[in-house]
Amino acid sequence: MSSGKTIVWFRRDLRIEDNPALAAAARDGSVFPVYIWCPEEEGQFYPGRVSRWWLKQSLSHLEQSLKSLGAELVMIKTQSTLSALLDCIKATEATKVVVNRLYDPVSLVRDHSIEEKLAEVGISVQSYNGDLLYEPWEIYDDEGRAFSTFDAYWDKCLNMQMEPVSLLPPWRLMPAAVTGTVERCTIEGLGLENELEKSSNALLGRGCSPGWSNADKALTEFVEQNLFDYSKSRFKVGASSTSLLSPYLHFGEISVRKVFRCVRMKQILWRREWKSQGEESVNLFLKAIGLREYSRYLCFNYPFTHERSLLRNMKYFPWNADANHFKVWRQGRTGYPLVDAGMRELWATGWIHNRIRVIVSSFAVKFLLLPWKWGMKYFWDTLLDADLECDILGWQYISGSLPDGQELEQLDCPQIQGSKFDSEGEYVRQWLPELARMPIEWIHHPWDAPLTVLKAAGVELGLNYPKPIIDIDKAREHLRKAIFKMWEMEAAAKSATSDQMNEDVFDNSDSIKTSAILKVIPKEKSSCLTYSSNDQRVPSFQNCNNGLLPRKRPLPVDEEKLHMDKPNKQNKEAGTSGREDLCSTAESLASKRQKSTSSTSTSIISFTVPQYCSSSDGRPFQDHESSNLNLTWHEKIDLEQTSNKNGVLRQ
Repeated sequence: MSSGKTIVWFRRDLRIEDNPALAAAARDGSVFPVYIWCPEEEGQFYPGRVSRWWLKQSLSHLEQSLKSLGAELVMIKTQSTLSALLDCIKATEATKVVVNRLYDPVSLVRDHSIEEKLAEVGISVQSYNGDLLYEPWEIYDDEGRAFSTFDAYWDKCLNMQMEPVSLLPPWRLMPAAVTGTVERCTIEGLGLENELEKSSNALLGRGCSPGWSNADKALTEFVEQNLFDYSKSRFKVGASSTSLLSPYLHFGEISVRKVFRCVRMKQILWRREWKSQGEESVNLFLKAIGLREYSRYLCFNYPFTHERSLLRNMKYFPWNADANHFKVWRQGRTGYPLVDAGMRELWATGWIHNRIRVIVSSFAVKFLLLPWKWGMKYFWDTLLDADLECDILGWQYISGSLPDGQELEQLDCPQIQGSKFDSEGEYVRQWLPELARMPIEWIHHPWDAPLTVLKAAGVELGLNYPKPIIDIDKAREHLRKAIFKMWEMEAAAKSATSDQMNEDVFDNSDSIKTSAILKVIPKEKSSCLTYSSNDQRVPSFQNCNNGLLPRKRPLPVDEEKLHMDKPNKQNKEAGTSGREDLCSTAESLASKRQKSTSSTSTSIISFTVPQYCSSSDGRPFQDHESSNLNLTWHEKIDLEQTSNKNGVLRQ
């Protein structure tokens, strides 16, 4: 063991087992583990209440684990991550920072900037793969271009070798001597929950057990008890039929390599025993793991996808930015029982089954024509397992914004979905007590029930339960007209210029002005953001041109963290992207890409981060005003409606 001092920068890798950065630091000498909380740098993607609760519990668990190994986790709340790291380096005289890589757009920009600044003062930054089976820059087509369809991507992955080694926890950690001062704080001092949130958060502890050791227990329980029947039970919306591993994976309390290895071992065993159902279940679950990988792959190679669709033609879609409809959807008052039950469960628990996520998100974008970015941001604010990359993939898929996403014209009837996935109505009765006495045959469409049935069940439509916000036939007609409008605008734009790749056309979302939320801006300092206790905002938009990609067939998604489900028939051909306004990261690096490294090898953070810090008209992005950011969500909505007579959300 050498005598070097290393800063171990924890982020979303809150575990001691199979943690490449921690293992490397422990081998090289003394370590200084640190977690840095910088709310200002989170911008519009500041975590929601329940996600922050999970983070707090997980940090407490990690703190105790590191202490048992001989090192103390230093927690810092700051306005600048770079400044905090420099303070740690100065106080310990460390010569190196180790970190496990992140792939979301916010982290890509921040990490690239920090690596450059630390290099200027002679500090080495070594990054490791602690989050994925395959690095995004390891998977390309035969022409060296990034894939834009899941099937082609995952087929390539499955035909590649994977590093099988899983790192054991360090036997002992040698703490680095501190000669200077570091402004550390306690977990409470991080401010991850305020006094108003603690009473609500107390209920979460009854059903959730954050922490890396609890993640191991959850994996073991799923593999031994539920994996075999996963292929048949995964659509049971009222039961724990999925793995429930998504929050553990998001915060890095368990490595995806460990999950993959445990599941594959079961598959080998069941194959020897000729248990076809078990094999099918494993294949479906591994595909869900693949989709998580793919979400990171998309965000790395197409870092604009958190703000605009991957398909260019979707820039012309006439989204209906109706704040009233958005509020009704959020509160579970649409008049469609399965949708309302899902939204009420989400608000009460921070969790909904994967199939319910598909149904409620489809209702938002297909029935109400709400901008998919609004739904993505609301999920980010309210989900216990909120994960930006997976949310991007999910909402782009359901809105038809991906080359292999769900067909835009596909409109699924909530009544039929209810009969299929909640055939006894138990889920609806649990979350909509006003419908608890409705008979099974009417539970999913009470508007069709005879008056005698409604009276016997104590249901008064329009009084104690709302009438449908929109008729199914009318919703289908509105969707059809919107698609035709999109085609018309696209055709007009094409006819206006002979060079289709240089069209000067505005995105329809440019006209949708929303509540003040900071943009994801790659600059050194961000304005301070004040947070509402309700953690709900209408997402903001910015002017961006969309990429031109060929339209393909639907993408399969299967597990709870990814917000869409079983695939339609897929096109396994033409799996790469077409030409775009902005080339993918893979294309921009094609001429200088280095050889792929193993999952535990080190690298200076040397990949190029695309610079997307200006709007489509060339102007730099500006921070929105924040004068009303301390209002609650409902106060803000009311203020927007009062101050804008034209029905457009106020900036």
